[in-house]
Amino acid sequence: MLPVNRDYELSAAELATLARACRTADLLARVDEDLSADITTEGSVGQVRPHPLLRSYVDLSQVLDAQLRSLALPMPDETEGRRRSPAAAAQARWRAQRG
Repeated sequence: MLPVNRDYELSAAELATLARACRTADLLARVDEDLSADITTEGSVGQVRPHPLLRSYVDLSQVLDAQLRSLALPMPDETEGRRRSPAAAAQARWRAQRG
């Protein structure tokens, strides 16, 4: 896990975003734990349907992704971070891993 507070100097707004991201990650972990038993549930007439928490899981995942991208932390080979689209961030990670 990246020690963000130790390795980066964050503004007050960035610290607030980081705190929200941590809360979102905690909620996501709780939903994930609740879903670990079963991702389906029984509907009102006995039909199998997706568990209602699946939508929450997707929503929370998207919110967490946006929060983390908004921090614009530098990639391993950078000295200064910048905002990226999800595809650009994935490409940067891929390039860094290939060395």
